[in-house]
Amino acid sequence: MGLRPVLVNIKAVDDAAVGRFWAEALGWSVSSAQPGETNVGRVGHDWRDPERICVDVVAVPEAKTAVKNRVHLDLASTSAAHQAELVARLRALGATPVDVGQGEVPWTVLADPEGNEFCVLEPREVYRDTGPIAAVVVDCADPRAMARFWGETLEWTLHEVTDDSAVFRSAKGVGPYLEFIRTPDVKTVPDRVHVDLLRYPADDHEAEVARLRALGATDLDVGQGDVPWRCLADPEGHEFCILARSSS
Repeated sequence: MGLRPVLVNIKAVDDAAVGRFWAEALGWSVSSAQPGETNVGRVGHDWRDPERICVDVVAVPEAKTAVKNRVHLDLASTSAAHQAELVARLRALGATPVDVGQGEVPWTVLADPEGNEFCVLEPREVYRDTGPIAAVVVDCADPRAMARFWGETLEWTLHEVTDDSAVFRSAKGVGPYLEFIRTPDVKTVPDRVHVDLLRYPADDHEAEVARLRALGATDLDVGQGDVPWRCLADPEGHEFCILARSSS
């Protein structure tokens, strides 16, 4: 029992263009199983049995507002020169510098072509083996409460929890971290970026949904209609989906 993050779901007006950006940014391949959805992952990767999280860009009619996303990606770098080269390459691909109030920091804050914020981190030993995505970062009000909910939700390992952050990573010690960082702002708009979860083959889909509801998750209607996955929100309102294993 336990769910695994398998996809970072990014909403975009032009899913193909944003998908191409992220494929180039991460050095991954791009594919599309159906109109309005662009999949970004390593060549030959099957998202149903992942060792690392992939990216799924889904078309929506609404453009991003000026409100900062509460979920974003941190990209890893291996040296100061690599960080500078990566920032320059991303800007050439269409990324733009963003001021989210970060002040003087050693990392660089950028936005993808539709305004979704992300960070290019300075070299950090903790992220040396994560691959191009160092962490999926979630703004929150109470990291300890998030640690309790997500610790029961995921089969990932909780590495650290303080008043300021809660940090998870795959029990296998591979791929990016999932980090909940305390911020003073509050959630005011639907998340433009969220995490999609997957159950193990032997676990029952509806039983997992019921288990999360008992932990404090709530059902979410985002206009999805009759679909095989379930849209939920955690106790602070962060949207996430539990995917059906048969999804393409």
